[in-house]
Amino acid sequence: MRADPAYYRTFLVIAREGSVSAAAKALSVSQPAVSQQLKNLEESFGTPLFVRTARGMKLTREGEVLFSYVSRGMDLLETGEQMILRMQNLDLGEVHIGASDMTLHYFLLPYLETFHEQYPKIKVSVSNAPTPETLENVRSGTIDFGVVSGPLQEEDAAGMEALPVRTIRDIFVAGEKFAKLKNRQISLHALSHLPLIVLEKNTSTRRYVDSVLQQYGVSVSPEFELSTSDMIVQFAKRNLGVGCVVEDFAEEAMERGELFPLLFTEKIPERRFYVAARKEEPLPAAARKLLAMIREDTKTKHRTP
Repeated sequence: MRADPAYYRTFLVIAREGSVSAAAKALSVSQPAVSQQLKNLEESFGTPLFVRTARGMKLTREGEVLFSYVSRGMDLLETGEQMILRMQNLDLGEVHIGASDMTLHYFLLPYLETFHEQYPKIKVSVSNAPTPETLENVRSGTIDFGVVSGPLQEEDAAGMEALPVRTIRDIFVAGEKFAKLKNRQISLHALSHLPLIVLEKNTSTRRYVDSVLQQYGVSVSPEFELSTSDMIVQFAKRNLGVGCVVEDFAEEAMERGELFPLLFTEKIPERRFYVAARKEEPLPAAARKLLAMIREDTKTKHRTP
């Protein structure tokens, strides 16, 4: 570029206002400063861009050519500035989030509803995937942040900030065919002799439950490996086996008496949902706002006695 970009703005304002004095007023700078910037610009091209007439400043042929390009460029620049301001004011923008069926249904959905009510012009895109895939999408920048289920391994959370937002509990549930187990305390080892319905191996829930069973020396061979927890509940209600799900999924079926939880002498520790985002990497304004909403609500809930 031949000259300071500010000179082009000054040139454009002079051309539109028709005089140096009017341009100085429009730019809120002194008249000598405007004259000097115009002089510098003309010297950089080695040709005059204006002719002074009784009616004011008139563009030369070279000035007219420059004006045709600078005006278009400046219009685009101003449009860009307006778009950025609209994004900052949440009048425009997008949020890209990742979540599994479980984290979406039992945590994220109410926040998305509130956010959409407050900022209806923001487009929200949710990528539905298991926790390992969601974490990879966060790491690659495909999504702004993800809501995932723990526990998170050190390598899973590398380079990320993981905010714990909710506690969850894994349970085993059964239908009437297994009524003899109802209200009885049994060992986790009994699962070795029961037909089990579990999630597929590429999920954090399956990975966690397998690790707990291994800690107690329990070896199982599931009858069914399904893609969603909702399907596990449906299979268990039809007495196809004992289902392993996060408690929330089976809550309604248990309240209706269609399923009951198995009671164990050993404890299956609770775990958590996390909001995972890349460390020290700025998010778009809309994603920052949604994340701040979640943070503030989580803090409030933690402060509640």
